[in-house]
Parts: sequence; structure tokens; C-alpha cells
Amino acid sequence: MATPDDTQDTAGSARERLLDAAEALIYAGGIHATGVDAIVRQSGTARKSFYTHFESKDALVAAALERRDERWMKWFIEGTLRRGKNPRARLLAMFDVLREWFVSDDFHGCAFLNAAGEIASPDDPIRVVAREHKERLLEFVRVQCDEYVAATGEDSRRAARLSRQWLILIDGAIGVALVSGDADAALDARAAAGPLLDSASASSRSSNRRAST
Repeated sequence: MATPDDTQDTAGSARERLLDAAEALIYAGGIHATGVDAIVRQSGTARKSFYTHFESKDALVAAALERRDERWMKWFIEGTLRRGKNPRARLLAMFDVLREWFVSDDFHGCAFLNAAGEIASPDDPIRVVAREHKERLLEFVRVQCDEYVAATGEDSRRAARLSRQWLILIDGAIGVALVSGDADAALDARAAAGPLLDSASASSRSSNRRAST
């Protein structure tokens, strides 16, 4: 009978340990540079456990990225909502959340952009996971932009463009922080983001004045 101190892997724990090892090694070193042997060794599982749970290394990588997407989005959303009490504050708070990540020892850029950069085919399951992550991130940003536009009385069509611009600023900050090692890339992106909101609001007010004359 298994006990809490038993070192023998259960099916669930072996799979989770393989996912943990794959996520850590691939995020730090890349997909192509990380072999199955290294993943198995770090996970502390038997090699047969790998083939029991995953049909290939690519399947393991895709599963690890899917799990990272869930965890990262939960962290990002919770951090944003905790810091921002209104739509504008939440949009700007995203960059404060990013800076918290950038200063951590475990920051190696965006795992999904990194993965997409290593996989050529857009139909590869790994690329699909990366694309779906960005779509989920854009969806969250779009919700905040919709609320901001509604609160400021802007044309609702503005939210779609603003959300895409916001995602570009987010990914740009991540890329600059990775290459330069400067966590303040998040603050620079935040500084660039503020005028986007202000100019849109000013344009909306001007349009409303013209419409009322």
C-alpha cells in the first residue's frame, strides 16, 4: 500500500513530474536543446513512465505549455485585477505585473513566443498552443479595453484596435526585458501605453463636441 513517504511513482505523480521537468528545462534552455533523457532524469521517473504518458517529446512539450498557459494566465489576471480598481488602472497595472515577473530569477521571456520561434509549421501542435495562449491573453486585454471604452464614452469599435496595440506593448516589453535584462522595460511600455488611452479619450471628446454643435 502506498504511503505519503513512498518513493514509488503513482501514475498521476509521474505525469506531473514529467510535466514539471519539461516545463522548467524547456523554458530555460529551449525545445530543441532539451532531450528526453534530461527530462526523465530531472523528473526522477523511469524512462518507461515517459512513454506510458506521452507518445512523443512533442506531445509532452505541448502538454507542458498548455499547463503553463493555465498557470500563467491565472497569475496575470489575478495580479491585474488586484492592482486595478477601474478599467484604466487595470490596463496600466498589466505592466506592473509584468515587471514583477521580469525581476524574478525564473524569467526567460515568453515561453510561448520562445516555442513558436523554434517550430516552423504553424499547424504544429506546439505552435497551436502558443497561438491559443496569445488569443487568450488578447481576450483578457479586450475585456479591459471594452470596459475602458464604455467608461469613457468612446466608439466601441476602438476597443478592438486598442487591445491589439496593448498586446504588442506587452509582448514588446517581454522581448526587451529578455534581451536587455532590464526589468524597467515594463515601465517604459507603461509610459508608452498611457498616451494611447489619453489620445483616444481626447479624440472621443472632440467627436462628441462636434456632434453636439
